[in-house]
Amino acid sequence: MKKLSFILFVAGLMLFSTSCTKDQKVKKTSAISFEDIVLNDQGFFNGSDGSTGFTEGNFKFKINYSEEYLSWTGFAVTNNSDTITADYSNQYSSITGSGAGGTAQYAVLYTFASDTIELIKPAKITNIALSNTTLTYYTILNGNDYSKKFGGETGEDPDYFHLYLSVVTADGKQINFSSPIPLADYTFTDSNMDYISKTWEYYDLSDAGDIKYLIFSFDSSDKSVYGINTPAYVCIDNIVCEWEE
Repeated sequence: MKKLSFILFVAGLMLFSTSCTKDQKVKKTSAISFEDIVLNDQGFFNGSDGSTGFTEGNFKFKINYSEEYLSWTGFAVTNNSDTITADYSNQYSSITGSGAGGTAQYAVLYTFASDTIELIKPAKITNIALSNTTLTYYTILNGNDYSKKFGGETGEDPDYFHLYLSVVTADGKQINFSSPIPLADYTFTDSNMDYISKTWEYYDLSDAGDIKYLIFSFDSSDKSVYGINTPAYVCIDNIVCEWEE
């Protein structure tokens, strides 16, 4: 598991924790894997039934579904496992072919700007699993009519696709993590080291302390005047949080 940290914030957090009498508090945990969300006949839930989101454990997720365009942004849930189809008909599959650890269901985030998970009870997130979708993976690998092939014709273009995380703490402060999560990195001097992530990666966000919101946004080297051209999706699974009462 990779532990993400903040700049400057960690020292203050440590100072706060030493002043608490932990023996007087009870630790509580909420762990979710999206297995209990009911899916449609196509194996996903994207708000097309009129829902504007869902709650799972200590977490609330928003969905924005457009009846006009039959499209969605926010957090969908899926059991799709197609690791081959590379076009937009396959928006709901992880490149791994399953949820984290081989489970059936997981969430998919798609956003034009940023989206947020709300924690009902402010808590530390001690684990979150992330992976690329099949659509994003093959778009980066091969390019398409809307997005470039990473590395360009020579394979040497310094391309990247990053997920950025930030939080709003329990006392209302928004703080960014000190580094992005690289979902694809073609910036190496040796192009043989370039990669697109195709596994579930696990992250510990507990250095942020108790948080109320976890915010996701993307950046890519492939941009136009309308924003990034790389399909802005990421799969999410096995979120664990803990707090004391």
